[in-house]
Amino acid sequence: MKGLSYSSLRAGKKYWLVNYGDRYEFEILEVLSPQDFKLKDVNTLELYLMSELTRYGMGDDFEIRDLG
Repeated sequence: MKGLSYSSLRAGKKYWLVNYGDRYEFEILEVLSPQDFKLKDVNTLELYLMSELTRYGMGDDFEIRDLG
């Protein structure tokens, strides 16, 4: 896994994630467990879970970075 680890992600911060060629930009609203987070898309304001983005696994291109 490139980029940030799950343990360094914080509620209230904005990040981008790439997985299987798809890019997501989101804000973490709540930490649900060490491996799952409640997210809000910064473009569409849609709410979803981190587990929904990784449900099919983590591709070779999986990366999380600060949106900063």
